[in-house]
Amino acid sequence: MSIHIGAKPGDIAEAVLLPGDPLRAQFIAETLLTEPVQYNQIRNMFGYTGLYKGKRVSIQGTGMGIPSISIYVNELFRDYGVKRAIRIGTAGSIQHDVKLRDLVIALAASTDSGANAIRLHGRSFAPAASFTLLKTAYDAALARGWQAKVGGVVSSDMFYTEDPEEWKLWAQFGCLAVEMECAELYTLAAKYRREALTLLTISDSLISHEQTTPAERQTAFTQMMEVALETAIS
Repeated sequence: MSIHIGAKPGDIAEAVLLPGDPLRAQFIAETLLTEPVQYNQIRNMFGYTGLYKGKRVSIQGTGMGIPSISIYVNELFRDYGVKRAIRIGTAGSIQHDVKLRDLVIALAASTDSGANAIRLHGRSFAPAASFTLLKTAYDAALARGWQAKVGGVVSSDMFYTEDPEEWKLWAQFGCLAVEMECAELYTLAAKYRREALTLLTISDSLISHEQTTPAERQTAFTQMMEVALETAIS
């Protein structure tokens, strides 16, 4: 048992999906896994382990933002021997050709967070995905008729920024979408020598101000979850 995860040794699989919302973790476990067992309820950040196509997979909620995901990923890598971690979340598009309901696979993550500046004493670090997981996820999406967009994303420290036009600078440098956790996940995977990937469904556009409906999000999320599960067990 770690500080924030109430699991015993062996309760958590080597491959873990990381939704921000703990209720989405519950949905995945109850809908897509067989024989799911809940291993964590601390702070209502639910965690489950079950079977997907006969292979063990865990689902762990992480909360929102870099500080929150950092807590859970550190403990999963350090205390529970997790080998592969796949974030599944939503993002806002900042490119015209990245549309609502598109799947974005994060090749790398820029950030305005100060976490790595603190960690690396002011030096810059380029957090990047595992190529093996990325290719597996891309192929799994194609097999389902889903053409994923692959490229850089931005992990923002603030949801409500003081400058509503700030995203345009990131867009100018080719970033596809804005989210809040990927840079920390990729950094920790590099530190612990583990594999990590981030899959994002575009839920809104900062360009057009369009948003998906709850029903549309549910359909797109399920597709993303299936791609992530296929990747996790590969």
